[in-house]
Amino acid sequence: MENPKTSGNPKTKGSRIFGAIIVVLIILFVAIDFFIRKGTEFSPTRVTNVLLVSLQIIVLLLALILFFVLGRNLIKLYLERKGKAVGSHFKTKLVIFFTALSFIPTLLLFLFTSDLISRNIEQWFKMDPNRILEDAKSLADGFEVSTSESTLHFAQQLAKEISRQNLFRPENRPRLEEFIKAKLTEYKLDEIGIFLEEEELFSYLNPNLPLQDYQDLKMEIVKRAHLGELFSDIKPMGTGELIRRGVSFRIPNIGNVLVTTGKFLTQNYTQKINTISTYGLRYQQRKVQKDLAKTFYLLTLIFVTLLIIFAATWIGFHIAKSITVPIEKLAQATKDVSKGNLSVRVEDPASDEIGILIDSFNQMITDLREGQQDIAQKTAELGARKQYIETILNAITTGVIALDAQGVITTINPSAREMLALAEKNLTGKHYKEVLSHDRYSEFLKNIDWGMKTKYRLTDKEIQLPLNGQQTTIALTLSPLKQPGKEFSGLIVILDDLTQLIRAQKIAAWKEVAQRVAHEIKNPLTPIQLNAERIIKNLKKTDATRGTVVEEGAKVIIQEAQTISTLVDEFSDFARLPKINLRSANLHEIIEQVVTLFRGIFADIEFEVTLAADVPPSIQIDPEQMKRVFINLIDNAIDAMNKKGKIFIQTFYDHEPQQVRIEVSDTGPGVPVEDKEKLFLPHFSTKKKGSGLGLAIVSQIVKEHNGSIEVQNNRPTGAKFTVQIPA
Repeated sequence: MENPKTSGNPKTKGSRIFGAIIVVLIILFVAIDFFIRKGTEFSPTRVTNVLLVSLQIIVLLLALILFFVLGRNLIKLYLERKGKAVGSHFKTKLVIFFTALSFIPTLLLFLFTSDLISRNIEQWFKMDPNRILEDAKSLADGFEVSTSESTLHFAQQLAKEISRQNLFRPENRPRLEEFIKAKLTEYKLDEIGIFLEEEELFSYLNPNLPLQDYQDLKMEIVKRAHLGELFSDIKPMGTGELIRRGVSFRIPNIGNVLVTTGKFLTQNYTQKINTISTYGLRYQQRKVQKDLAKTFYLLTLIFVTLLIIFAATWIGFHIAKSITVPIEKLAQATKDVSKGNLSVRVEDPASDEIGILIDSFNQMITDLREGQQDIAQKTAELGARKQYIETILNAITTGVIALDAQGVITTINPSAREMLALAEKNLTGKHYKEVLSHDRYSEFLKNIDWGMKTKYRLTDKEIQLPLNGQQTTIALTLSPLKQPGKEFSGLIVILDDLTQLIRAQKIAAWKEVAQRVAHEIKNPLTPIQLNAERIIKNLKKTDATRGTVVEEGAKVIIQEAQTISTLVDEFSDFARLPKINLRSANLHEIIEQVVTLFRGIFADIEFEVTLAADVPPSIQIDPEQMKRVFINLIDNAIDAMNKKGKIFIQTFYDHEPQQVRIEVSDTGPGVPVEDKEKLFLPHFSTKKKGSGLGLAIVSQIVKEHNGSIEVQNNRPTGAKFTVQIPA
């Protein structure tokens, strides 16, 4: 069923009428063109003239239709532009572009082609066919003579060589045949024959010749050649001719010898000359039809040119319309969206890239609408989450300060203000150096400056802060913030008040230390008391053994007193560890020095040292204190293995946090799980004669380097101590 809107539209009806007229004109033109081309000649008859006039009328009608359609569309476009219709400027540009794109090249092609046809037709009929025939015959005769002379030359050359090399002797007959075979290929001949008197000894032919049409030489010609007559023979062979030339000469004691050479010409040149003559006569007959041919070709060219221009112009208008109409809809929809209307939708049946653009626009509007809803929902969620985080930060006892990449405070909770005794509440937006400008915050500023500069992580750095006449111990943790692209974006400062905890830990630790010290002191006191009592008893005696007993008891008392003195010295050393003096040093050189020291002492201990090449050659450490760390760790490993086993020392460099990791592992029995937590406490030891201060000192030195140390079991056996320090 027809769409009423389409069937009743006068524009559509008019377009169909013009389309039908153009199709009819094309059919008529093609039919007349076919009828004219079907004849072999353009004879100047009445029928031919009528057909040519018909072609002119068809071309004229097509030109009128073209100019009418083009003019109507241009007037319509002018009215739209004058009325400032949406997209009229863009449509004008497209129409001008497509019209110029069709007119200019087609017009240039028409002018060039019409001129080319006119000049070529004139040039064709200006030629002199008699001259062509004479030149062709002269060329054919010359080529035939040249071929004959070259064939004779080769025959003379063969005769000279045969005479010179005495190839006709009976013993040289095989050499003669090989010589002839070689010369057949070398001279590019098609036949070489050898005759002795009237007998043909042998002949060699090109295998590619039509041998079924080959004709032998007549003996009469051979006889005349021996009598001194010039040898020349031309025989038809297949579709061509075989030209033979020969030389006769006498060989003493053998007789007259005739050498013939032949060259095959692939075509009959006489036939070629006749064909050229026929074409020349036909050319003379068609010269009379020059004007008719020129008119016919020009009319055909004009018709095709108009057809191309009409098709290109119509396609240009159609493409311009198919582009501008959807763009007009998109422009209107964009205006609606700019006013906040996200429910708009563009409807257009386009299925090409414009259709993809419309679908993408509609999808974009849908995504914007859904995104707007999601943003509203996420905003509400973020608001609730922000309120929740603020509630947590206000409620927790841990102090939290957030700094951006420039060191400006973005967040600070009440616990942080309370710990640092900051009276001002509104500190957000201020620089941390301005807030912590008091001298008592110097240690905090030093560590925060270090964190902002190096962008490293700092864990549980204990800082003493004098507040209200009392020392407060605060654990400082620095955690760098990084964006997804690993770009530094700020620093989180975490504060924990450890004053009460440390106080309780100190009481508990000193209780345990007191018990262990009492135990350690009690051990030597018992032999001191027993030996003192023994001396007192023996002092009353007068026998000769009294002096020996007193001497032995005094030695024991001195030895045990020395043990107590050593214990007191170790306590003193632990209490007054030297202050860390950081400077640039090579960590690998320190490790190698320590390993060399132990290798010279313990022969049954094998060391395997693997040092990473990417570890920086110079890092900030205290060389003497780090040497003390490695000596203590290796010494403990040797004791754990009973001075026999293997120690592995490895270094690694972690590029992301920029830390050096040192692993010291052994093949001993390992560390029990229950002892790992207490291993770094003062006076905890698993050795019978150990003071328990070695690993405590190691832990203290590593902490002073802003590093960490941990212990875990090595696989398959042994213990592994891991030390991490900033690079």
